[in-house]
Amino acid sequence: MLTLDVMTTTIISVKPETPIRDVAKVLADHRISGVPVINAKGSLVGVISEGDLIRRTELDTDERRRSWWLDLFSSDRQAEDYIKSHARTVQDVMTTDVISVDDETPLSEVAHIMETHRIKRVPVLRDGRLVGIVSRANLVQALASAPAQPTPDVAPSDREIRARLMGELAGQPWAFAGRNIVVSDGVVHLWGVFRSLEAVRAVRVAAEAIPGVKRVEDHTEPYPAMPGI
Repeated sequence: MLTLDVMTTTIISVKPETPIRDVAKVLADHRISGVPVINAKGSLVGVISEGDLIRRTELDTDERRRSWWLDLFSSDRQAEDYIKSHARTVQDVMTTDVISVDDETPLSEVAHIMETHRIKRVPVLRDGRLVGIVSRANLVQALASAPAQPTPDVAPSDREIRARLMGELAGQPWAFAGRNIVVSDGVVHLWGVFRSLEAVRAVRVAAEAIPGVKRVEDHTEPYPAMPGI
């Protein structure tokens, strides 16, 4: 799926000259955590979110505890903090280094961007113009709307199930050796020694996702600890 398949096209935005109090009201009224900032030419110039409004003098939350020695070398940061907590318009508080995607970006890439940069939403551009917003909620909604895995008309054989599972595990550093996986009457049996519980869980998840698998039975044992470790 692509960004254009899930993005929100009804865009709530503010202008650089919008008062901070008005932005807070927009976020509260629409129950959203951030909005894009659009200038008079219709160009995306920033994003402002709840995080930008946490430290405010109106709330008496502008004080930030610091180490005295850090204050000696962070006058610029202190100035930035003062601007964030005292500025009256969006242009002085918004984040200008905006991470965006285009409307044909695969959702896998969007998810990676959100995880890597720890952000909740990404503006969507087309030919440099803002056309939508894709958020974590949009990704969750896409997951909820995804069609269920079809049940095969003919149940695969144990050999076919095992071959597909081995193909899924090929190249995975945590995967079991082939001799440790047996499929009998649609039941996947895991044998042998494992180095981590997560490895066992990963193999189980891979097996459960294969059509025709009835269940997974774990007969594995933990890797023996070396003396002195």
